[in-house]
Amino acid sequence: MPQPFVRTVPMREIPAWAVLERRLFDEIEVAWRRFAELYCEPDGRIRYTGGFPDRDGVDDFYEPFFNWPTFHALGGSDEILDAAKHHWEGVTRQLTEAGMLTDEYENGYDWFHQGESLIFFYALCAADPGDERFAERARRFAALYTDPARGNYDPARNMITAPHTGALGPLEGTGPQWQAYRAEQREMRAYGLPLEHLPGIERWEDLEDPANADAMGQAMQRLAAGDVAVNLAATSLVANRWLYDGDPASRDWILRYVDGWRERAAANGGMIPDNVAPDGTVGGLHDGRWYGGHYGWTWPHGLPSVGMGALIGGINAAFVGGDDAALDLTRVMLDTVLDHAITASVEETPMSLRGGWLSRLGADASKPALLVPHRFGRHGWFDYGPMPLDLPTWLWWTSREPGDWDRLRRVMAGYPEASVDVKPFRDKAEAGHELPWLAFLAGENPDYPARALSMALGQVARRMALMETEHPDPATVHIHFWQRVNPVVTEILGQLITGTPQVLYNGGLPFQALAYEDADRGRPGLPRDVAALVSRLDGDRIDLTLVNLAPTATRRVVVRASRFGEQDLAEATSFGEEGGEYPGSSVWYTSRPGEPVAETVAVDAPELVVELPPSHRADLVLTTVASRREPRHRRGTALPAATHESKEHSHV
Repeated sequence: MPQPFVRTVPMREIPAWAVLERRLFDEIEVAWRRFAELYCEPDGRIRYTGGFPDRDGVDDFYEPFFNWPTFHALGGSDEILDAAKHHWEGVTRQLTEAGMLTDEYENGYDWFHQGESLIFFYALCAADPGDERFAERARRFAALYTDPARGNYDPARNMITAPHTGALGPLEGTGPQWQAYRAEQREMRAYGLPLEHLPGIERWEDLEDPANADAMGQAMQRLAAGDVAVNLAATSLVANRWLYDGDPASRDWILRYVDGWRERAAANGGMIPDNVAPDGTVGGLHDGRWYGGHYGWTWPHGLPSVGMGALIGGINAAFVGGDDAALDLTRVMLDTVLDHAITASVEETPMSLRGGWLSRLGADASKPALLVPHRFGRHGWFDYGPMPLDLPTWLWWTSREPGDWDRLRRVMAGYPEASVDVKPFRDKAEAGHELPWLAFLAGENPDYPARALSMALGQVARRMALMETEHPDPATVHIHFWQRVNPVVTEILGQLITGTPQVLYNGGLPFQALAYEDADRGRPGLPRDVAALVSRLDGDRIDLTLVNLAPTATRRVVVRASRFGEQDLAEATSFGEEGGEYPGSSVWYTSRPGEPVAETVAVDAPELVVELPPSHRADLVLTTVASRREPRHRRGTALPAATHESKEHSHV
């Protein structure tokens, strides 16, 4: 079937954002190699000789590489994908030797942290689904939850059986580090009491009594049983397996498990509870209370953790089942906390996550803002702070519904920082720049691409400087160190190239609104010299600009409507010129532009090939439609060489 005709225009001016985008690719290629040289052994493991005193730590060894496969999928080198696989294998051996993994999977921990480590694995599977080693792992890992014989899932009660689950099945309690929960754990004080209803323990200071510390620790061990809301992130493990072959049992497990939580929420007035006793009753271990479970509404984070689990579960159910109704789990909780919002400054509000917000906001922390309660306990809603913007952003991005956009705009309007500011910060999730990006998509922040790419280049430079100045001792290095210096930055590239927010860090799948392939090399991502910019996402409309910076080489780009094939391209409008002359005569001061023209063509296919002559651009308006095929992991193949006719058609 012949490809639809796509118009291009010569670039009489080279856009700054395109130059910066390609420069960022180049800088990252240098930086990741230096990271591996400084901090990794030849077999791929991290240089660390310290111990693992408790269940925590597995995620911290995978997280430094979480976005390396993502960079490859955007257009980074084949070498970084090979390196990412190499480091996954090396870290897996390292953690297995340390007794933290069994059969390559975590022995057992909460899904807030499991999700953090598994986003690296999901990205590897998506980047190269033809690698049977990772396909086999995807099937084996998912079976830990879909196979009742493994003990992690109770089909009779439709529940995951404990807050800490994994390769060894459900684990008891919260681990040895909290056999007693002592007041001297200063880093935990900001989160308050893990359990609020123990006799004689009303304040943090009460934990200074050793008897109270023992009582709290033992209660935490005893009550860390049954299902909890953050376990919804386990649906990504099963959805990742489903993407290989559409396994019906995997799809059914996701839908059934998410539906179980939807039923519990419906029985609770629409608000998702955070705990289910081993007998299947909500609040069965908490005297009937719907709140108070492990990593739930009361402790330690509330909205960021419960919201992340509910949103991931809802997105995955919508993804495999084709029905967005499961997103109501997130809609209700966001609307509920918004209904209880206050106006105050972050600086004057004693929120548990205050330190991170103060560092991020700077002087804006003193400005009035819309603060929502993050947690719910015995006295109602508490712990007020800005709403984590990733939650309403991903909700709208998934649904593209006007109501979800309206809610998102309300949250954006309540932020203390200006929507056009691009603050020079980066945390381990490499997120937090949603506000200016969304304003750009709304047509209100036209300078965002160049400013954001400049910021991202600055972050690479800072990480490189840190790597050259900090040389930690492998015996005493903090296990978060490598996350703090990981120089691969993909948040801004993902936003601008694919039109997608940064991945949900506690276990989201690596979705993309647009995906690309190098048509001539048969590999994912943009071809060399090519830059891309998504400037609008509005329902089924996506505005895209492609730029070929190569002065002598033609590049062919495959543009796909979604990464996994859940969307197709219905039609494409391209913009060009007629009657102009390019390059024209050498005696002219400039070439003569023609009259602008637009042409709309039917595509009716998953993808479109755009041929870009040297120093040309293509401006496209794409219309998407739900695919009739089930989503799948897929990797591109090289297309036949371009014909002379196709080269001529691509010129003005």
